[in-house]
Amino acid sequence: MSASSLSGRTVLVTGATSGIGYETARLLAERGATVLVHGRTAEEARAATDKLIATAGVNAQQLCSLAADFAHLGEVETLAHKVVHEHPHLDVLVNNAGMAAPERHTITADGNEIAFQVNFLSHYLLTCLLEPALTTDPGGRVVNVSSSLHRTGNIQWNDPNRGRRYSRLAAYAQAQLALTVFAADPRVTAVSVHPGVCETALLPLYAHEGVTPAEGAAHVARLCDPAVEIVNGAYYDRAERVDPAPAAREHRTVKRLNKLADLLVGRATNTV
Repeated sequence: MSASSLSGRTVLVTGATSGIGYETARLLAERGATVLVHGRTAEEARAATDKLIATAGVNAQQLCSLAADFAHLGEVETLAHKVVHEHPHLDVLVNNAGMAAPERHTITADGNEIAFQVNFLSHYLLTCLLEPALTTDPGGRVVNVSSSLHRTGNIQWNDPNRGRRYSRLAAYAQAQLALTVFAADPRVTAVSVHPGVCETALLPLYAHEGVTPAEGAAHVARLCDPAVEIVNGAYYDRAERVDPAPAAREHRTVKRLNKLADLLVGRATNTV
C-alpha cells in the first residue's frame, strides 16, 4: 500500500461533525479510507456525511454515520458494541471529540465533571471496548487529539471532579493531560498529537487567531497512515515528535490513571 492510499483501512473519528474532526474525516476519506463519522446526535452525524459526499466528492460507500453523546457513558457503550459488531476489524481510532470546560462546575448524569468525561473518560471507555477490533491484526492504532495545554494540567487524584476548587482552564487541562497519559497504555498502540492552535470552538482557550482546522487535521491524518511508524505513548506537537509532560512518561501514573478511570466509568474489565 502506498503512503498516499488508505484504501482498505477503516477509521473511526469521534467528534467528526465539525472542526478538526470533520477535516480529518475528509482527508482520510479522500485517500480511500472507510470512515466511521461520529457525531453527538444522529442528525449531526448524518449531516456531516452528507456534506462529505456533496462537497468533498467522497463515495457514500466509504462513510458510516454513528451517534453517541459523550456526556452519557451508556451511549458510548452502545456505540462501541455497534462498531465491534459491524466493523470487527478497525485499523484506527481517532479520539478527537472534545469540549471546553464550562464556566460553571457541571456534573454529568454519570457523576463526573463534564469536561473530564467528554474529553477523556468517554474516550477511555470507548478505546477499552474497541480493543478487540483494534487488535484483530497487527498495526491497529489510536490517535488521541490532545493539546499543548496538557503541560499546564495536573490530575486531582482525590478530587477529579474538582468539586472543591473549580477552574474551567484547570479542568480542561486535566482532561487533556489524562488523554495524553492514556496514550502510554500498553494494551493498544497509541499516540497523542497537538494539532496546533486552530480556528475551532476551542480557540478562545488558546489565542485570538489560529490556523484552519484543515491544517490541524493534516497532522492528525498523517498519524493514521500505516506508513508512518509510531512508538506507543509518543507525543507530537504538530508534525514533530517531542517529549510530553513528565507525568505522561511515568508507568506508575499510567497505572494509577487506568485504575481511576475504571472506577469512574464503572468498569472492572477491558473486553466487550
